[in-house]
Amino acid sequence: MKYVPHDYQQFCIDYALSHPAAGLFLKPGMGKTSIALTAADRLLYDSFEVSKVLVIAPLRVAEDTWSRESEKWDHLKHLRVSRVLGSARERRAALARKADVYCINRENVPWLVKEYGLGWPFDMVIVDELSSFRNPSAQRFKALRKVRPLIKHLWGLTGTPRPRSLLDLWAQVYLLDQGARLGKTFTEYKNRFFIPGRRNGYVIYEWIPRPGASDEIYRLISDICISLETKGNVKMPELIETVRPVVLSPAARAQYDSLERDAILALEGTVIDAGSAAAVNGKLMQIAGGAVYDEDHRVHELNTEKLDALEDIIAEADGEPVLVAYRYQHERDRILARFPQAVQLKNSDTIAAWNRGEIPILLAHPAGAGHGLNLQDGGHIIVWYGPTYDLELDEQFTDRLYRQGQQSTTSVIYLVAEGTVEQDAMAALRAKADGQNAMMAAIRARIKKYIGEGPDYGEK
Repeated sequence: MKYVPHDYQQFCIDYALSHPAAGLFLKPGMGKTSIALTAADRLLYDSFEVSKVLVIAPLRVAEDTWSRESEKWDHLKHLRVSRVLGSARERRAALARKADVYCINRENVPWLVKEYGLGWPFDMVIVDELSSFRNPSAQRFKALRKVRPLIKHLWGLTGTPRPRSLLDLWAQVYLLDQGARLGKTFTEYKNRFFIPGRRNGYVIYEWIPRPGASDEIYRLISDICISLETKGNVKMPELIETVRPVVLSPAARAQYDSLERDAILALEGTVIDAGSAAAVNGKLMQIAGGAVYDEDHRVHELNTEKLDALEDIIAEADGEPVLVAYRYQHERDRILARFPQAVQLKNSDTIAAWNRGEIPILLAHPAGAGHGLNLQDGGHIIVWYGPTYDLELDEQFTDRLYRQGQQSTTSVIYLVAEGTVEQDAMAALRAKADGQNAMMAAIRARIKKYIGEGPDYGEK
């Protein structure tokens, strides 16, 4: 296929070529992969500035997207792509192959750095979903930081550079400029631009930007980072988001209320932190979905209201393919049992079959399908079996279908059990709120309902 870049794509290509270190913060569906490959090809075979390109990406993206994109466009077909995946033996064999671009999943970055040490051979690195390197304590960040001085060109691609807060920016920008703009350490960055917010004793749960900090941070990184929105740059069909309320039967309602009360009462006498709140919230989310794990990890089905609602939606789709997001394995298993025609997203073969229109119902976990996968050719209906508090997961998953190349109006349908924590999660998404803060607020509200406001409950 002949590659005719949009104006914004050509701008990004030129920008990347003029910046050895660049953050391309582009919304999903804007063609980040083709932009990066086109620019890398120029450096490989026009200017000969680089000799080996390493792409670091989520696993499914590393195994499928980059090689498929290079095969798709006429001007990139000559690029040799080696996928550094699988066992250590398979990864070493892939590294030994003569290629232009080597793709590895982000989890194996520490292994790769250890494998080469100071003999690091990649003079160019492209980090696909740079936001996955936002945690300065993560091993993948620490490993890449070690070899950063040996890399001539580093480009970071993401649509969500600050999925939770401005704190997420430091590690990402550090990989670009080695601390020149936002500081050499995360502590320096926090002390410079933030003040402590909510805390419990000496434990700080929240850092709040100082007045004017946001503008100052964006000013400091504006010379190496660009951000473009899909709107105004890419002509897209309509996106329609709807909530399908799931009304629990009286028996299911009573059961949910009883189990919710038990889960909250189990917190009595404890200080509620993010970990304990997340554990309780996870259990309540399961209960709202109609099943729950016990302490021995056995599944107990509570009701089928969610499955019935999903069946109605599939019937209404009238043969149109449906992409279903599930949260827990027992949700996946129950959906597969109800709908034998459903297929779980596993690998590139599944992706190809979906895009050929061969799969009527595709099940995917948002955390495994949230980055980089192109599924827009296979359908235009997304169903969330239950909402998530995680705005990044929500947006990234929706963008698997609603991206450049989508030809139809895209429908995103959320199944939300009324009177449960799912309504809190949906409200947080609608408000674009911080997921963790919203979850904590929801749990604290239920603590007040069942226990009251004692001095030991919740954050000080």
